[in-house]
Amino acid sequence: MPAPTSSPAQAPVNSRSRVLIASLIGTTIEFYDFYIYATAAVLVFPTLFFPSSDPTTALLSSFAVFGAAMVARPIGAVVFGHLGDRIGRKGTLVASLLTMGIATFLIGVLPTYAQAGWVATALLVLMRLAQGFALGGEWSGAALVATENAPSDKRALYGTFPQLGAPLGFIIGNGLFLVIGALLPSAAGADPSQPSDAFLNWGWRIPFLFSAVMVAIGLWVRMRLVESTVFSRTREAGLVRKLPLATVFRNHWKQLVLGTFFMLATYVLFYLMTTFSLSYGRTPEDAAVPGLGYSYTTFVLMMIFGVLFFAAFTLVSGPLADKYGRRTTLAWVTAGILVFGLVWVPLIGLGTLGVVLWLVLGFTLMGMTFGPMGALLPELFPTSVRYTGSGISYNVSSILGAAVAPFIAVALWEAGDGSPWLVGVYLSAMALLTLVALLIGKETKDVALDEGEAPAVPDRDEAPTATTAP
Repeated sequence: MPAPTSSPAQAPVNSRSRVLIASLIGTTIEFYDFYIYATAAVLVFPTLFFPSSDPTTALLSSFAVFGAAMVARPIGAVVFGHLGDRIGRKGTLVASLLTMGIATFLIGVLPTYAQAGWVATALLVLMRLAQGFALGGEWSGAALVATENAPSDKRALYGTFPQLGAPLGFIIGNGLFLVIGALLPSAAGADPSQPSDAFLNWGWRIPFLFSAVMVAIGLWVRMRLVESTVFSRTREAGLVRKLPLATVFRNHWKQLVLGTFFMLATYVLFYLMTTFSLSYGRTPEDAAVPGLGYSYTTFVLMMIFGVLFFAAFTLVSGPLADKYGRRTTLAWVTAGILVFGLVWVPLIGLGTLGVVLWLVLGFTLMGMTFGPMGALLPELFPTSVRYTGSGISYNVSSILGAAVAPFIAVALWEAGDGSPWLVGVYLSAMALLTLVALLIGKETKDVALDEGEAPAVPDRDEAPTATTAP
């Protein structure tokens, strides 16, 4: 029986503003949570949760918990992807956002190592894993809300709105830390680059607790969504898969592999320009492994200036990808990332102007590579497995990129005796892998989002099943 034709008169549809706000607000909270943890992992967690006589060991321990969330993300992608492809995008997005908000809030009320010993560290790890689990289902759902409700010739533009959450989350999260740091400055005579006692005692908790306000707003927006016509048509035609995970691995494994490598350079650049740069920028020049020696406030302000370019070029990338194609646009940008990794030392050697230029170029390339991903990854998969497929590709790449990048970057920084030239070479190598994947892959610009839904003769464990709205 053919799928029924949907029209505005037959079923409610989401307005453009509702789609864009709903897809934007969840990823803004996602990246806000990412940035406040990454900032706390550099500023306070090594002292509060991982005490050690060796500062580098404490920092690496803090980064290990950061990486643990990346490992949990593919698990979340599988669980939330299954729910999103089985029962729908709306309910799944509400569940992922609520899980993430609770975990982030609870980090803000945890006891420290001095108060509870290893139990405090274990609870931090548990909450970070819960964050990663929830985030595993957040991005792909937000990207699907944007792209499945977009006009076919503006999917990349709509897809940039969930991506825009990254720079907005950075500005909100780091801006809040700056305000708290200014209100709770270090005592006279203390090292101004180090947090004050008040900041270490309770000030760092405020950004985590504030997440509850943002989550409440996000839930209110998302509860007003209706399912996309694309998914509703798939459900009404009885094409919902019983086991989306089995189907996507059996029939779409090539897309999974390519999608993972499409995101690799993006993830590595993302981590290096946000978390590593903060460590490198504020480490004293006379340290055992020297850095740039900027104060925390000065360097974060420089980063926020760079992130403005991140936001602007995320939006710019959408129309370019709609006009020239996702593959072509990303191939040129990835080539730019490769070159950028090789000129780190010459840029930074120019002094403060060079450091600002380094940040601006890095964040500009970040916007250009991150923006089109909101359309590209969902377009790789048919509707019945799109949530699962795009989520797995996005989050497995987080393991290969962001989860291991802290350890690789710190090791290369030390190997370079304080020079980041090896870190830049590492970025270039990852960009080369992504460029190869893009050259192997196919253009998805003109792919219909409900294309390929007609079932062949499926295996028993893949049999599509009709479901009703939850």
